[in-house]
Amino acid sequence: MYKYETSVSHSTAFNSSESALPYNFLSSLSPVLPSSACEKAAGSSMWIYVFLGNMLRGIGETPIMPLGVSYLDDFSREENTPFYLACIHTVGILGPMFGFMLGSLLAKIYVDIGFVDLVTITINHKDSRWVGAWWLGFIVTGTVILLSSIPFWFLPKSLPKQGQEESQSKSTELATVAEQENFLQEENQDEEKEKPVTFQELAKDFVPSLRRLFRNSIFTLMILTYLVAVNGFIGMITFKPKYMEQIYGQSASKAIFLIGILNLPAVALGIITGGFVLKRFKLGVIGAARVSITASVGSFCLLAVQGFIHCDNAEVGGITISYQGAPQVSYNPQTLLSECNMGCSCSMKHWDPVCAYNGMTYASPCLAGCQTSTGTGREMVFHNCTCVGEMMTPGINSSAVLGQCPRKSDCDRIFKFYMALSVVGSFISACGGTPGYIVLLRSIQPDLKALALGMQTLIVRTLGGIPPPIYFGALIDRTCLKWGTKQCGGRGACRLYDANAFRYSKTRHFPEYPTC
Repeated sequence: MYKYETSVSHSTAFNSSESALPYNFLSSLSPVLPSSACEKAAGSSMWIYVFLGNMLRGIGETPIMPLGVSYLDDFSREENTPFYLACIHTVGILGPMFGFMLGSLLAKIYVDIGFVDLVTITINHKDSRWVGAWWLGFIVTGTVILLSSIPFWFLPKSLPKQGQEESQSKSTELATVAEQENFLQEENQDEEKEKPVTFQELAKDFVPSLRRLFRNSIFTLMILTYLVAVNGFIGMITFKPKYMEQIYGQSASKAIFLIGILNLPAVALGIITGGFVLKRFKLGVIGAARVSITASVGSFCLLAVQGFIHCDNAEVGGITISYQGAPQVSYNPQTLLSECNMGCSCSMKHWDPVCAYNGMTYASPCLAGCQTSTGTGREMVFHNCTCVGEMMTPGINSSAVLGQCPRKSDCDRIFKFYMALSVVGSFISACGGTPGYIVLLRSIQPDLKALALGMQTLIVRTLGGIPPPIYFGALIDRTCLKWGTKQCGGRGACRLYDANAFRYSKTRHFPEYPTC
């Protein structure tokens, strides 16, 4: 069961009458589990099943792109290949689009739904401590993947190349019966002479073929370029919801939904537009390279502009603003203490935010100096908060409610402008995707095509897909202002980031879509 951190006991067993808060006891008491329970939680092996499941999924889906693209390119007209590739990549974007929409829905569902009484849960989906029902996504998508794999069994081993069917039929009509018989006899003799290729022969040819492949300077340069672009794209797609949550105050579910409903359709439209441009103007390798470079430069310029569009830091007392209302950004937890809460013996590790009527968020009711409370569960209200009273005239409401305060009204307007630029940047960047892929295909020999696409998939997915979340996550963690606390007392997830530092780390490294 998931246990989120809290500084007070939000019990639903009491009535809503006003009661005193014994903060000297509750806040100093860390909700640390016994050592045996901690060892059990730390030694959980459930992640192994997730790891094995993803590994099997990767093994199954890896051959689709290199072998499928090679299969398509071998049996289609050269001028039609860009359009067909654009269609494949566009349909491939629909999967992430529906995945993001499904993720947005599941992010609003509590992770332990069906196993806990939701009435006892005192946080909502807008809280940074909330964890959605991520495991339901594996059940839904796993079923869809299983069903979608069935049609692959009915694909023919080979197809006649487009444009050759008519010529073959005409030549067949003009050929004499004797010529046909001779042709069939020769073909049968050739088939008898052919022997199946052994594994040893394949292994013997692998190293020379690999050497020929990487001696191709264009192929090597394209792989390096695509690797850098995919690194940034994976970092963006991984941390963009968190970026929108921290910089613009959006909930995680809304951020995921907007990416799925706005950015990904723009990417799909950009991919098919790039393929249509190549087909319409019959551009060769040089023309495709120019389109790809132009799209990359244009998307980079829009990404740089996004770095200047932001909202101010969330106003959290003792972290981004002083208890007297002066702006300050502090990485030192000691600034959470002030004269107004000095006598409460508050823990500085907890993150149980409350929103006061002065518009400021406090890290916990104790750090807000609250003395009494009314209500239960999510409806709990804290009263007589001494730190709230410091910024307000006497007699004004000094109460606070659970949760962080919403951002200022102008932040919504700024966020809309940011999303507009993000969508346009996604479209322009994706316009270079298909041209870049065509440059890659046309730069390699036909007999090395399947090997080249396989190596490209292997290199990009391993070096471009695995490391970025690790080192980008480490870079972003350096901008954390308030860390959460695990049940066993260790450092948990980051609850609040420095918006300006986070913005700089994101803008400098993340493209909207990878282009070759």
